[in-house]
Amino acid sequence: MPLMAAKTRTFDPKRFLSTIDGGRTVATFTRNQRVYPQGDLADAVFYIQKGKVRVSVASESGKEATIGVLNEGDFFGEGCLTGQPLRMCSATAIADCSVMRIDKKSMMEVIHLEHGFSDMFVAYLLTRNIRYEEDLVDQLFNSSEKRLARTLLLLAHFGKDGRTEVAIPKISQEALAEMVGTTRGRINFFMNRFRKLGFIDYHGSDDLQIHSSLLNIVLHD
Repeated sequence: MPLMAAKTRTFDPKRFLSTIDGGRTVATFTRNQRVYPQGDLADAVFYIQKGKVRVSVASESGKEATIGVLNEGDFFGEGCLTGQPLRMCSATAIADCSVMRIDKKSMMEVIHLEHGFSDMFVAYLLTRNIRYEEDLVDQLFNSSEKRLARTLLLLAHFGKDGRTEVAIPKISQEALAEMVGTTRGRINFFMNRFRKLGFIDYHGSDDLQIHSSLLNIVLHD
């Protein structure tokens, strides 16, 4: 009796990014815990299964600037794939996180062998590049108030699931000032204004409720 033909293996990127195997490990990080420091060996790519991560760079004098805030489903640390020997930035959890570490060799293999994964990864990088261009335009042309509103909406990950309000871990005004590129005093003024207008709410000591109505600030000329 002839043997049945073997079924064609179907690669599932979601399964790959949720299982520990072949150079993939998962670690948890608490709020404000460093995933890796600037200057660390660049030998792996990271994927956020849950939580939020802030990517920042520090000057020799110690001045720090936030490059981006990444959410669940985002990659970071991919500079190692282009031959970057050391981390150019630091990555820090700004909420409790579950992060997958994919070593460089395993990441290169899956990109070369699995077209479904490589297509997804390239699409992600292009989307994030557009986001960084938008961030630059935001810094160059928009007011501090608009930049703060956009930062809060990005932290809340608006537009991903259609929700009209999202609770995010409360972030310090000092950190928001750094992200927005203004002073803590200005952040305090705008946060109080947003709250009075009903765009945001504080619930207890840990959560900040962001309402979709905050888009009015971003869209207003």
